[in-house]
Amino acid sequence: MVRHRHGLIGLLLTVLGGCLWGINATVSKVLMSDYAASPMWIACVREVAAGLIFLAVALCQDARRVAAAVTDKRSWPWFVAISLTTVLLVQVSYLSAIKWTNSGTATVLQSLNLLFVLVWVCAREHRRPRWPETLGVILAFIGTMLIATGGDITSLKLPLAGLLWGLADAFGTAAMAVLPVKMIEKWGNFIVNGLAFLLSGLILLPIVRPWADVPAFDARGWALVAFTIIGGTFGAYWLYLAGMMRVGSMRATMLGTAEPVMATISSVVWLGAVFAPTDLAGFALILTMVLLIH
Repeated sequence: MVRHRHGLIGLLLTVLGGCLWGINATVSKVLMSDYAASPMWIACVREVAAGLIFLAVALCQDARRVAAAVTDKRSWPWFVAISLTTVLLVQVSYLSAIKWTNSGTATVLQSLNLLFVLVWVCAREHRRPRWPETLGVILAFIGTMLIATGGDITSLKLPLAGLLWGLADAFGTAAMAVLPVKMIEKWGNFIVNGLAFLLSGLILLPIVRPWADVPAFDARGWALVAFTIIGGTFGAYWLYLAGMMRVGSMRATMLGTAEPVMATISSVVWLGAVFAPTDLAGFALILTMVLLIH
């Protein structure tokens, strides 16, 4: 009973994190379309701010542990690798994939992270994929493709640069379910995320210089900026990784496909988009996957 409850909590945390990512995609789109905020400006600001929030929470919980993590030389190569791979690479490669293709193609390419994680898990455990994992990956991938493309496979644009950036994004997203595990077990979710986001943001800071070109936000705009930092980044990563530590890398990666579902739903509610039959079919496949792996 305790193990079942632990798994259920992990499932809910992971799905909620994916949902916040999906809403964050819509919020970011509004910031870019209504306030002319550049993608790199948004990425830089939310990485630095979210990193500071993570570390502030960690300091309130256990300041000595934060100091121990910062001064542990053996952990720093891991912190740097996590920062460059699961934060910076994901941000830059996803935006670049969209630039060279389109948002639907970029989302489909990103969902290939399911295959990367499955291969890694099977190689680590020296086994073949189990049938629920295989079926879950197939359902999640098809569901994501239906939602991202509307069922029109011809809308997938794959120039070489777009393909390479999309695969880099899939790799970085897969690494998110694998690379931070040992460091989170050692130092905790808040410390690892705080250092990773702050390092990534500081790398972007001299390039983006967000203070030099602040968009003309009104009260609504600043509220959206606050959400993309607190809910869409801090909350999403915290919940997703907390859930992943309970359900495992493979399940977390499949449950992360809640992101395109919530992105579509929030677009319908907020931006007046309309559900297409392919959206509903994609939702059904992803929901089936969630029930299957639970």
